[in-house]
Amino acid sequence: MPSAGDTRAPERTSEAGAPRGNPFGARFVAPLYLGASLNPVNSSIIATALVAIAAALHIPVGDTAILISSLYLTSALAQPAAGRLAEEFGPRRIFVAGITLVLVAGIVGSLAHSLTALIVARVLIGAGTSAGYPAAMLLIRRRAEQAGHAAPPREVLGGLSITGAATVAVGPAIGGLLIGGAGWRAAFWINIPVAAVALFLALAGIARDPDPVRFGSPRALASRIDLLGMLGFGGSLTALMIFLDALPRLDWPALAAALVLAAALAGWELRAAQPFLDVRLLVANGALTRTYLRNGLTLMGTYVILYGLTQWLEVARGLSAYQAGLMLMPMGVLTALAARVVSRRAAVRWPLIACAVLLLVGAVATLFVGSGTPIAAVICVTAVFGLTSGAGTVANQTVLYQEAPAAALGTASGLLRTFSYIGSIASAAITGTAFHRGVSDNGLHSIAWVLVAISALVLVMTVLDRQLARADRHHTNQPPAGARNPGPAPSTEPTRAEPTRTEPTRTELPRTESRSADMTTGTHTTPTPALDPARTALLLMDFQPVVLGAVPDPQGVLARAGEALAWARTHGAHVVFVRVALADKDAAAVPAHNKTFSQAVAAGYLTDGTAATAVHESLKAEEDDLTVRKTRISAFASDTDLPAELRARNVDTLVLAGLTTSGVVLTTLRQAADEDYRLFLLADATADPDPEVHRVLMEKVFPHQAEIISTADLAALSTAAQ
Repeated sequence: MPSAGDTRAPERTSEAGAPRGNPFGARFVAPLYLGASLNPVNSSIIATALVAIAAALHIPVGDTAILISSLYLTSALAQPAAGRLAEEFGPRRIFVAGITLVLVAGIVGSLAHSLTALIVARVLIGAGTSAGYPAAMLLIRRRAEQAGHAAPPREVLGGLSITGAATVAVGPAIGGLLIGGAGWRAAFWINIPVAAVALFLALAGIARDPDPVRFGSPRALASRIDLLGMLGFGGSLTALMIFLDALPRLDWPALAAALVLAAALAGWELRAAQPFLDVRLLVANGALTRTYLRNGLTLMGTYVILYGLTQWLEVARGLSAYQAGLMLMPMGVLTALAARVVSRRAAVRWPLIACAVLLLVGAVATLFVGSGTPIAAVICVTAVFGLTSGAGTVANQTVLYQEAPAAALGTASGLLRTFSYIGSIASAAITGTAFHRGVSDNGLHSIAWVLVAISALVLVMTVLDRQLARADRHHTNQPPAGARNPGPAPSTEPTRAEPTRTEPTRTELPRTESRSADMTTGTHTTPTPALDPARTALLLMDFQPVVLGAVPDPQGVLARAGEALAWARTHGAHVVFVRVALADKDAAAVPAHNKTFSQAVAAGYLTDGTAATAVHESLKAEEDDLTVRKTRISAFASDTDLPAELRARNVDTLVLAGLTTSGVVLTTLRQAADEDYRLFLLADATADPDPEVHRVLMEKVFPHQAEIISTADLAALSTAAQ
């Protein structure tokens, strides 16, 4: 997962301008839904083809399990990798490339005559379909920010979940119908027409990624995408999957390899400037980590029923593949309905609790299912798991959208799917262990007891997660999805019937709470006192990898900082780079009661000389610039006498930009005001982890001591002084 200091070129949006009308029209969402459904439908449709494949290839049915695990393993590795590549090269490019790969895989699988060829096809399907979901999430997030939506676009996220969750449950029925009528190859060739339609819709409905592809040197590219981190992640996950696939036999070497590689991966990612798997973020962002675990465990329970019950119906009850798949249709319908209902709710805690309760109810009910159980009762049990799947998938996806850093949403979304696939592979291991001596009622009941334990754990995790309640209180108070966003990515198009707002200046009205509602961007229409670049210093504060990852839209705020720097170069203003970093003696001097810096020292976040504490490489210093290293929050708490340096340059005006609003910006602005500097604050080159804190400071605190402007205002203000 990308860390705070992304060195990729900042990317504004995926469109040239804000979309007019409904930003999430059918042309935009249709290819996303279809592309994102390719992975789950391939995950589930194969379930009804395994017996037929084994018969056609003259191999034991148990040997075909590799067709399930190979896709899951590939997907578990490729999903976060595809998300990272979408962040690096553009989500549309990766989305289209993935669909093209699925098209090729469908052809390979349709022509295959051996298990090896089928495995190759499944690996290609796993790699290709893995691009759909993380790229779609990133495209949705960028479109929402571009359109100025403050709240998550729940209807769109719900649609994405509905297509994914429903196809998982409906897949066996579709597969049974296709395979019953056209043979087992239908499980592969069905990808050809579906991928072709998805490719056409994507090319027609999704705008091109605006930035050209910049590969750079192989070494630089490997560093940007953290290739070693990807390989380490893949190695540790592969070893874990080998261990799970071997159950009930305990493959201790595979487990040991998984643990050793995981430890090495964690050590590498803690040192990497742009980690693929941001270990610090996973530790610090407990809500995000718990979402991964909760989603993985929930889907583990759902897939245990999907695979275990399908096999039990075919073997113990003597149903055909088509009949077994047809029995799971109600599960798919209720999955879609539950997803639809939950997607309309702003709150997520109660849907997640209900999901855990239903999972427990379904697990207990499965204990009473046997060969003599009426088919109608079996269908009712599967229906309970449909409700669980629909509610849990949508709610967990919404939590991910809310908690993951905006710039890292592609990787974060891929990791959500990775945990899902780990759960799916674990479910296959559970099913294989329970049925290793034959498919029977006793084996099904063994699966049910495992389900009881899983569901109880999910219920406890959800009930005790207080962050869910806090997030619900915050996000239910957000404007609806169509409302204007006061955050850092406003629409470039005017909204209908929106009056022009004006902002009073120091000489017109006192600084009160009646200032413009768009204070987070600095947008205003009334004059602001001009500034003289020769007597002005631009302070770019804490634009460092260690800080950038903590704020929403780090690429956007970094781009605005770059624009401010370009203005300073063009107009002859002084430039001061401020960074926070602790040398050994500074760390030793931090007292234990200093909550902020004592924790940073313990974690090693702010160690001087590391890539994480350097000024972001996109902000290039020149010989005449001043760079100061501070050891506390304020820019004036540095190893350089900053006021003396500014006086030597005859500076009496400061233009401030930095991270975070409630940290270095707040403390520096207050101290600079007490030093009688004339102050301008670039609201769009400033950000905070908490958007509400950012808004309050911009609207109610800072206007009393500084002019709140945007980077776009700088040129006009400096020209007015000439």
